[in-house]
Amino acid sequence: MPSQDPDRVLSALVDICGPDYARAARSIDTVSGRRVGHVAVPATARAVADVLRLVADEGLSALPRGSGSKIDWGTPRAGVDVLIDTGRLSGMWNHDVEGATAEVATGTPVRALQAALALQGQRLVADPPSRAATVGGMLTVNESGPLRYRYGTPAEYVTSVAYIDRVGEAASSDGEDGRPGLAEIDGVITAATLRLEPLPQARRWVGVAVPTPMQLGKLVAAADEAEPSAIEADLPAGGQGGTLAVLFEGAEASAVERAESLAAAWGSGAVVTPIAPPWWGVYPFRRDDVALRLSVSAADLPAALYALGDAVGGPVPVRGSAGLGSVHAVLPGSLPPTRITEIVESVRHVLLARNGRAVVVAAPAEVAHEVEMAGRLDFF
Repeated sequence: MPSQDPDRVLSALVDICGPDYARAARSIDTVSGRRVGHVAVPATARAVADVLRLVADEGLSALPRGSGSKIDWGTPRAGVDVLIDTGRLSGMWNHDVEGATAEVATGTPVRALQAALALQGQRLVADPPSRAATVGGMLTVNESGPLRYRYGTPAEYVTSVAYIDRVGEAASSDGEDGRPGLAEIDGVITAATLRLEPLPQARRWVGVAVPTPMQLGKLVAAADEAEPSAIEADLPAGGQGGTLAVLFEGAEASAVERAESLAAAWGSGAVVTPIAPPWWGVYPFRRDDVALRLSVSAADLPAALYALGDAVGGPVPVRGSAGLGSVHAVLPGSLPPTRITEIVESVRHVLLARNGRAVVVAAPAEVAHEVEMAGRLDFF
């Protein structure tokens, strides 16, 4: 820690946040495999500003943390002196039901927000797979789930944000077309105004087996014509024995009719159900895995999956939006960093001609420090 007096820094954090809301870091307070210096839990935007002003004056580094589910995603940090826990920055206000917008503190859990909005017949059309995701964490890495197929990513539903910059000054960004420059914000987002959508009356899923990636193209094309809300694939062994599932939403009669129509088009083996598959909206990787994100056109996704299997030398679990060609592949975290780099470069070579991308989103700390990880802009 650059400061010559950690006790003085802690005392100042206690003065800002309160005696129960500032402390020396514990073993669970790590970033990129390294313990941070202190943890501060400010309750207001002004307190966040005071913390960041202290950090700047002391020549320290700071990083916000929501639930911590994605804190190690992307390029690893060299070290963090003060972790700013956003748990007390929670709540919703200026909820305009008719205008379908609401201002939300970024420490608010997404699930809690969705529950509150549902009471008004509304929802945020974002379904981040991180179960404990906060609004701030979701926006920081533009985390999206199956609904991105129809509605886009969370960045597209933000009309403005309020944040505190690195030197402790309050700022805001309105942006254009619901894109307030989230990737460029250098500081701590404290609140965001979000666009909302009506809660659908009914949801129906249609599922069908996918023996190999080659079958995806025709199945996805038929689903796309039916205007669904999501088209997701779960390929546990790189396509062998996989499943394609499509979500329809809206009035019950409409959702059921479109679902049954697609099932008929897919033929025998297709099943319609009001219950999502158990893998729906769940990441295929764990903390000790390497998560590789592939982004390519839906038509080129099968070729990308075959190329990945060839590079790895065997089946690779894959899950994500087959309708958008954006999926996560799982590589064992036990692979040497040099081998992971070889695999990624091989896949990138294939994707280059198809205007696609491959980036390592998450990896164990010992691997993340040795391979090229996703940068901030790669998430947007």
